[in-house]
Amino acid sequence: MKPMLPTVNGWSDRLRRLAFGLASAILIVLLASPHALALNDAQQLVVESWRLVNQGYLDPEQFDRIRWKRLRQKALENTIESSEEAYSAIEAMLLPLNDPYTRLLKPADYEVMKASNEGNLSGVGLQLGHRQDSNATVVIAPLEGSPAADAGIVSGTEVLAVNGEAVEMLGLETTAARLRGAVGTQVVLTVLPPKEEEQQEITLERRNIDLRPVRTRRLRSDTHTLGYIRITQFSEGVPEQVREAIDELSDKSVEGLVLDLRNNSGGLVSAGLAVADAFLDQQPIVETRNRSGIADPIQAGPDMLYTGPMVTLVNGGTASASEILAGALQDDERSLLLGSNTFGKGLIQTLTNLSDGSGLAVTVAGYVTPSGRDIQGEGITPDRILDGPEPLNPGGEGDRWLTDAELVLQSMIDQEASQASADPMPITDGVEAEPMS
Repeated sequence: MKPMLPTVNGWSDRLRRLAFGLASAILIVLLASPHALALNDAQQLVVESWRLVNQGYLDPEQFDRIRWKRLRQKALENTIESSEEAYSAIEAMLLPLNDPYTRLLKPADYEVMKASNEGNLSGVGLQLGHRQDSNATVVIAPLEGSPAADAGIVSGTEVLAVNGEAVEMLGLETTAARLRGAVGTQVVLTVLPPKEEEQQEITLERRNIDLRPVRTRRLRSDTHTLGYIRITQFSEGVPEQVREAIDELSDKSVEGLVLDLRNNSGGLVSAGLAVADAFLDQQPIVETRNRSGIADPIQAGPDMLYTGPMVTLVNGGTASASEILAGALQDDERSLLLGSNTFGKGLIQTLTNLSDGSGLAVTVAGYVTPSGRDIQGEGITPDRILDGPEPLNPGGEGDRWLTDAELVLQSMIDQEASQASADPMPITDGVEAEPMS
């Protein structure tokens, strides 16, 4: 009998056990070490962060290259008596890793991230990441309906400065923090749009952003009724919202589904896996690989929620958890991918509460698609590249790519119907069945 692969629920349970085990190990070491007991709270925070990275980071060979133990010792040689001094020491330790995704989140930033994962956000609505080749800070995607989207900021735009402060000096997390603020206040961005040579200054007014991560509607033509589901991020409530959307569209007897993952920069990996579970039936979703090189394949459970034909739209703003979903749908031949090449973030982070209310994100695993593709820095190439320029309002009026997706899906439905009508009549007891009159 073929061994069962871990399913989505089982993988989520292992993540929780891993986080609990790391926290327990830290507590045991701190209690057992007389030197650790002599540390003040701020110093303890530095040691706590160092150990979390030391025990879980994906590439431990990097530790030897940057003299990781020496970095801890060097940090504790300095005066660390306040939280701010601890944060500076932690950030200095993490910097030589050259991994923008392994980072400290100060309490205010950590609360914002948790709120975003819960579907709440205020600010200008930019999702930021690092360009692989130059480490520049670029826009992964603007959030739909946000000030950034309304201003026409597109995926791939390089962010150079915020209110005159150079992003190169601020770093990714501080840049994101500078973009947040009280509703009604303004922030000035210096940006370089893709394929342009001149910088631009754009003034945005912060406001509450209605994330509405799942949006759905029917798409009607003269001959077909299709369903449309757009997912803009993977937050906690998304899997249930997708289930409700599928139920709603099924009740309306749609013949096929367009899944839109454009400008979905990811979010909670567990939410992305749960959505994949809705479209796949005991098929592989992803394979994660930890620091020990151990491969952990994850497969969908039985009883997928939607079994009909589908196509999926992706673009350069499709990243992380949404690339896991897109890669699984493509490799399992469940859905054609249409659009442009995806962003290429193939790393997974854990997010751990620290003792003072801050958080620590640590890269603990990489992932590959079911066929073994490592998309870090490469992205996923769609089955069909759609013509540019790319629509700026995914799912909105005049979205040419959505129109293209509808035509492709309708053609697939017509081909299936034609094939079904051309199939020979079934044979019963060795006698060809009579056609019905």
